[in-house]
Amino acid sequence: MGTVRNLILDASAVARVCGTARDDFRSTLFDLSAAGVEVWLYTAEYPEIVRQVSTLTLGDGSCFDEMQSQAQELLKLNMPSFQWLSALSGDFEKIDHTDLLTQALMTAAARLGSDACVVTTDPRRVKRDRLFIDDEAVRSLTVERKVNFVDLATQQKCIRSSLEENIHRVLHHGSYVMGPEITELEQRLMQMSGAAHSVGVASGTDALLIALMASDVGPGDEVITSPFTFFATAETIALLGAIPIYVDVDPFTFNIDVNRIESAITARTKAIMPVSLYGQCAEMDEINVLANKHSLIVIEDAAQSFGATYKKGRSCALSHLACTSFFPAKPLGAYGDAGACFSQDEELAKKIRQIRDHGQDSRYHHIRLGINGRLDTIQAAVLLAKLDIFEGEVASRQRAAARYETLLAEKARQGSLALPVVLPHNKSTWAQYTVRVKNRPLVQQLMTEAGIPTAVHYPTSLYRQPALEQSTVTCEQSDRAANEVLSLPMHPYLTDEVQQRIAECLSEAIDASGAEPSFEAMERGIS
Repeated sequence: MGTVRNLILDASAVARVCGTARDDFRSTLFDLSAAGVEVWLYTAEYPEIVRQVSTLTLGDGSCFDEMQSQAQELLKLNMPSFQWLSALSGDFEKIDHTDLLTQALMTAAARLGSDACVVTTDPRRVKRDRLFIDDEAVRSLTVERKVNFVDLATQQKCIRSSLEENIHRVLHHGSYVMGPEITELEQRLMQMSGAAHSVGVASGTDALLIALMASDVGPGDEVITSPFTFFATAETIALLGAIPIYVDVDPFTFNIDVNRIESAITARTKAIMPVSLYGQCAEMDEINVLANKHSLIVIEDAAQSFGATYKKGRSCALSHLACTSFFPAKPLGAYGDAGACFSQDEELAKKIRQIRDHGQDSRYHHIRLGINGRLDTIQAAVLLAKLDIFEGEVASRQRAAARYETLLAEKARQGSLALPVVLPHNKSTWAQYTVRVKNRPLVQQLMTEAGIPTAVHYPTSLYRQPALEQSTVTCEQSDRAANEVLSLPMHPYLTDEVQQRIAECLSEAIDASGAEPSFEAMERGIS
């Protein structure tokens, strides 16, 4: 057999596992599971699993309730980490009168992908189709030990039951646009952020665009922002005919340098849009003071920082308006594009709700220009399931960041790399864990060859992007960061072993790159 990623254990295989305390078949399954193979039990086989597993200790003839209780105890005790694979209606469309469950298992395995098979001790099933394998074949399986940049699969295991329930609820009530899950999500986002108002929208980009429109930003207006961020920050400003005014970033946090903002304010300035980059809030108090002094609106681009804290407040509740993204790779991510706007002002929130729905204040009555920026109900259902574990995941990200800091401390002391800096009054969500290195292309290539994924957030200052190019602007710190930043794998499910491997690989790649140690120790505010 070759490499597999998914194993379905049929009832006979489950009974084999639960019935052998010291058996290399059971040990092999444990090893495969620990190496990243997903082990599934098929829900349509539940009665048969109960019967076969409980028979090991109770024998035949017991009542089903007693058998079920015993089976659940044995599964809990003996099974490696497993998931219940839902039985879908399509599994039974091909009626097989000789063995309906065998056909259903084959269909279920096929929908998991080409790297799935069914483990059985029934020789008839092994003879029937190559999807079925026996214990001897299990022992010959190989596993590709892959390091994930983000790990949505492990997260999904934690919330599979609530995900499926939430999505099926939407399928049944049929309110796919502006269904009840939208209101529920908005309430929970308000509670978590502390914002007075939350409005779900179709994406983080739409959130920025809608917030700018609600602030009456238009042609000729200037909006002060960071040059070191994702393209959407400045793109939405330019789409409205306004002009992005770039203020260079702080070299430690990569957030906008508040000491440079006031000199960039002119009579045409309409708003300040700080970016809370990599999950750490910008210096919002100082920014709000400047905005109040010059009668400007502040829009926090919190696409990466929902869940972060700043002093005694939380991201998305620190300014007039805030916008976040629920792109799948974010700390709180949907299974597609999604986002939200936040406001402390009721009138602004009202405008946002109108703008996201074509400027309507009632059906077919449009009092302003808007967009189709509504959040899909199914994405809200996914986010509701993820919110149940979100705070725990943020805590896990904190621990992963602390481990990285310990593992990479020696290289940082040598000046071979610069570690990220979180200011003492901030708690980051660690949307990315981003270091600085020299000779980045070679370092990145060597890590890729070693099986370690990396990313660059971001390789080009916004004013150097062809669509937004401004030849008169130079932001030295932004340009330097664009040449040096390197993001390492970061998610709540990183293990000590994987982080050790990543750190060792990075250290070896830096040494092999030939770059001279050149980073001074960064003393400011190291957390």
